[in-house]
Amino acid sequence: MLFEKIKTPGLAHNSYLIGDAGEAVVIDPRRDVDIYLQKAVEAGYAIKTVLETHRNEDYLVGSLELKKKTGADLYHADASLDYQYGQAIEEGQRFKFGRLYLEALHTPGHTPGSRSYVLYGYEEEPLMVFTGDVLFAGDVGRVDFLGEDKLEETASALYDSIFNKIFPLGDEVIICPAHGAGSVCASAIADREWTTIGIEKKLNPKLQVDDKEEFIEKVAKMLEYNPYFKKMEEENLAGAAPLSEYAKPAALTPEEFANIKESENAIVIDTRMEVSFATAHVEGSLSIWKDNLTSFTGWFAPLDEPILLVTEGDYPKEEIKHLYRIGYDDIRGYLGGGIIKWHMAGKKSSSINTVTVDKLCNIIDGSEEYFILDVRAEDEVEEEGEIKDATNIHLTQLPDNLAALPKDKPIYIFCGSGIRSMTAASVLKNKGFANLNVVLGGLMGWSSTACPIV
Repeated sequence: MLFEKIKTPGLAHNSYLIGDAGEAVVIDPRRDVDIYLQKAVEAGYAIKTVLETHRNEDYLVGSLELKKKTGADLYHADASLDYQYGQAIEEGQRFKFGRLYLEALHTPGHTPGSRSYVLYGYEEEPLMVFTGDVLFAGDVGRVDFLGEDKLEETASALYDSIFNKIFPLGDEVIICPAHGAGSVCASAIADREWTTIGIEKKLNPKLQVDDKEEFIEKVAKMLEYNPYFKKMEEENLAGAAPLSEYAKPAALTPEEFANIKESENAIVIDTRMEVSFATAHVEGSLSIWKDNLTSFTGWFAPLDEPILLVTEGDYPKEEIKHLYRIGYDDIRGYLGGGIIKWHMAGKKSSSINTVTVDKLCNIIDGSEEYFILDVRAEDEVEEEGEIKDATNIHLTQLPDNLAALPKDKPIYIFCGSGIRSMTAASVLKNKGFANLNVVLGGLMGWSSTACPIV
């Protein structure tokens, strides 16, 4: 038997390659599909079928590219939606490969047409269930994509899917979800690499309920909706263009880089660490550390505008992959040689002030004016503690809350480490704020007496 769980950094996305007797199936492939081809060939398998659990909102799927490269049969969920490719999955439909088979279950809730796939083993007993975004380790799928007026209806459907369709498979059945900890498709996925139905019954906080009404009360909530989700929904119905159709973004000279930036109003994304960005960066740049690209680019950069990259090292392969996975296809190039070449060409750069945690604590305990902006998420504040007198505005909500920030006193921007704070500072600087100070470090170093952690 072939089994590979393939994790996509940044998206906290899981896809699966499973097979037997030389025939393989891929479930929920990411857009860059070479890893499935490589692993299948190395194991001596041919990919015969591609299955999707639901219409995805947070990344572009690679189903069409896999079909193009392998000739595999392609099936999608959410049959009521206007898909431009593949075949619709039917309830109870089976897919046999070697001595194994997968059976489709209609498990609505996260989306109306969500499907789960039950893997039956050699003894024809259920071994695993691929739940997509219906059930995760420690959480369940968000139910807010149809809007606030549909929350109770979708939460009710999710309850039926989990308690009446997935649970009866047996406590020993392994759950294989489409996302791990850090995904935007649920609010609190646990950092458990593997889980089972029995483990989730025992440990999943969302499942510790006496009835459907209590479950609905727990999960029927509106979560943040990233602006790029809408574009993902549209492209995943039409079928994302294969990456093989795109030219490799090129290294640009400082002159070429500056020309594209000015003439085409390109967005400059600087993926270096926060200290490097603080010291010097191209004016107007957006600071997003490379491992955070998939989490935050969609909040601050429109999908229909060209992108330029400033990175560390040579060809930014991983950064480009991250952006392609969420639909940022118009990457015009990257600054060849990095920021040092920019300076050697006599180009103007900018900087952002930084302070250490202990310096901010001294400022607070003294008599200087200050305004503390905490850009952590609400659940982080609740779990780690809040800073007394700090204003908490989550990083993604800054553009809508600029009026809450002063322009007549220094702003000290705080998060867990300083990385997201630098993103916030770059956003605010581009909005006209001047006296910005990024606090390096985090709560571990906090020692203020006048402004304690509550």
